[in-house]
Amino acid sequence: MNAVKDTPADEGPESYSDDALRDAMELLFFAYRDFTTEPDNILSDYNFGRAHHRVIHFVGRNPGMTVSQLLGILRITKQSLSRVLRQLVSDGFIAQDAGPTDRRQRLLRLTEKGRALEVQVSEDQRRRIQRAFTAAGPAGVDGFSRVLNAMINEAGERQT
Repeated sequence: MNAVKDTPADEGPESYSDDALRDAMELLFFAYRDFTTEPDNILSDYNFGRAHHRVIHFVGRNPGMTVSQLLGILRITKQSLSRVLRQLVSDGFIAQDAGPTDRRQRLLRLTEKGRALEVQVSEDQRRRIQRAFTAAGPAGVDGFSRVLNAMINEAGERQT
């Protein structure tokens, strides 16, 4: 499973073989499986799923973000987010504050309990990424980032 060996460096991306592309897909599947196993186990203790994990992650990284901003990042329906957010708020993991100028605006932030869960859930993931980055070295990390950013959407732009 090595997509790089199938294509000379001076050829364009269209020249990657179908096998090389499928190998890369398998690597993504396996990496995602292993990347999410430990967080899934922790979240299941709270009857939470991956949607809860994503909300906790992005609210933790962007305290004070609005529900609308979170919807734009997650690209899920208001109904789906409302269900997850209602549970996280009622269980004390996320707090909603009124906006400074528009009191109807809901600004989201993790509570102490939410921060503790975010650290616990992301610990294995951070350790895995650190180990992989160390093994890959700076050039590998740069290549990894370029590949993932190019996969996010056609323009290769993150929405955070």
